Amino acid sequence: MVKDFIKPDYIFESSWEVCNKVGGIYTVLSTRAKTLQDEMKDRILFIGPDFWKESESPYFKEDKSLFAQWQWEAKEGNSEYGIPSLRVRVGRWTVPGEPIAILVDFTPFFEKKNDIYTWLWENYGVDSLHAYGDYDEASMFSYAAALVTESFYLHYELQDKRVIYHANEWMCGLGALYINKKLPQVGTVFTTHATSIGRSIAGNQKPLYDYLFAYNGDQMADELNMQSKHSIEKQTAMFVDCFTTVSDITANECKELLDKPVDVVLPNGFDNSFVPKPAVFTRKRRAARRRLLEIANALLGEQLDDDTLIVSTSGRYEFRNKGIDVFVEAMNRLLRDRELTKKVVAFIEVPGWVGEPRKDLQERLAARRNGDEKMRNGENGEMRNGENEKMRNSSPLEVPMITHWLHNMSHDNVLGMMKYYDMHNRPEDKVKVIFLPCYLDGKDGIVNMTYYDVVLGNDLCIYPSYYEPWGYTPLEAVAFKVPCITTDLAGFGLWANKEFGHNGELKDGVKVIHRTDYNYSEVADAIKDTVAQFSNMTQKEIDSCRKQADALSKKALWSEFIKYYHEAYDIALRKAQERSK
Repeated sequence: MVKDFIKPDYIFESSWEVCNKVGGIYTVLSTRAKTLQDEMKDRILFIGPDFWKESESPYFKEDKSLFAQWQWEAKEGNSEYGIPSLRVRVGRWTVPGEPIAILVDFTPFFEKKNDIYTWLWENYGVDSLHAYGDYDEASMFSYAAALVTESFYLHYELQDKRVIYHANEWMCGLGALYINKKLPQVGTVFTTHATSIGRSIAGNQKPLYDYLFAYNGDQMADELNMQSKHSIEKQTAMFVDCFTTVSDITANECKELLDKPVDVVLPNGFDNSFVPKPAVFTRKRRAARRRLLEIANALLGEQLDDDTLIVSTSGRYEFRNKGIDVFVEAMNRLLRDRELTKKVVAFIEVPGWVGEPRKDLQERLAARRNGDEKMRNGENGEMRNGENEKMRNSSPLEVPMITHWLHNMSHDNVLGMMKYYDMHNRPEDKVKVIFLPCYLDGKDGIVNMTYYDVVLGNDLCIYPSYYEPWGYTPLEAVAFKVPCITTDLAGFGLWANKEFGHNGELKDGVKVIHRTDYNYSEVADAIKDTVAQFSNMTQKEIDSCRKQADALSKKALWSEFIKYYHEAYDIALRKAQERSK
């Protein structure tokens, strides 16, 4: 029997990553937006921070005519309800569905910071005394987002409407608690995409999973200097109408570290509208492979052909949490693997403290491109062929492991580990590892293609995460028909196993490796063996593998997962209705 959910008339959703591409939450919200916009048509309003003073956000298009009367009132303030002047800009988020976005300048509230934190302590027991770094910035934005919601709610007299306020991550917890207190008839939903204390435990090299039952979240927050972030997250989870997270693995973390079981798990879906259609797909895949091999050949002074296996890992630069360390380890072991039948180029596409694109690499890429054009045009036959051959067999560039110079070359984790293992991409090495330490936004100076265009060129993607509440990178890979390796410490890996009814194998399109606190070496071997296995697959087997990857991705579309959000909204609205009575 399908339950009839109470549906909201309006949703206000706040996040630091609205119109602000920072990490995975941007992908969650921006890909989900179209599904909710199709259902609610301009009655879902996303609220994000407005710190685009120097240049305009590439993800936001202002429209002064939207809610023009309210915009004017918001800037004037509402003295009757004690709402101060708000500096807002209203427009469209330039993602599929183009939902309404409200950007708010939160900087005026820093002068009221102590009063706001006192109110938070007196009403909800949140400890902001130990605040530092991004806590203040996030809290002032969260406060401003709640004021925006309150102002809009009162202006349009939504008291008789079913309204949801959805806060994402600890950064938006303060706003959820404010709405809970000031607008009790509004249903509040809070989603933690990863607990701040769990991420900190994992990032500080402590074993998280075997001892999870024994950790005390408050005690660990004191030990790791995370008191304020942990406090706002825990109290928000306790007081909102519906507390949610993104996977079963993080739900367990919430229960143990925040002392609050989640009400609903909201798995992260995907919108595949920007996956190229078949005719364009093949052309784009060829272009991506050609570009990646051009870069590798220019950097290494080699002539790797299209038979080369291209593998990669990507994500945030969390060296242990994202499994970058075990990826390098696996590639080092693969160097000596006798089962490997093809040459491998392994890219680490992780933004580091990047300085500038390498001039020597840019020059060599340009020279090779000019040589190729001359060959195609048939210019200067004999001399051209001789020059071209000489250019193609040129020696490796200095430091042939990296495409952009870093500010911290001598203290970088990836380069440090490669140096420790004496991995220098020598001509005789079957496996070459190349660090691409920049955002792939199409303007990096070397690749000059976006991430979604680059990912198409891979044969296999590898994400051996240790701490990964969900895992968008493997989901994105399979959506582009690229088989991948992940672990069962990633929410996506656990979900894939559940869908398969067994631990995912390469033939399923997703290989899910069992990972624990202590089996690092076994994970590295499993990756090594899987890449070697892939190198021996026939084209028919590879095509089948790619087809299975694509089929799995279809089961993770937002059209499949949005029902969990309706459940969360229903829980929150029913509790709000009870309060109203």
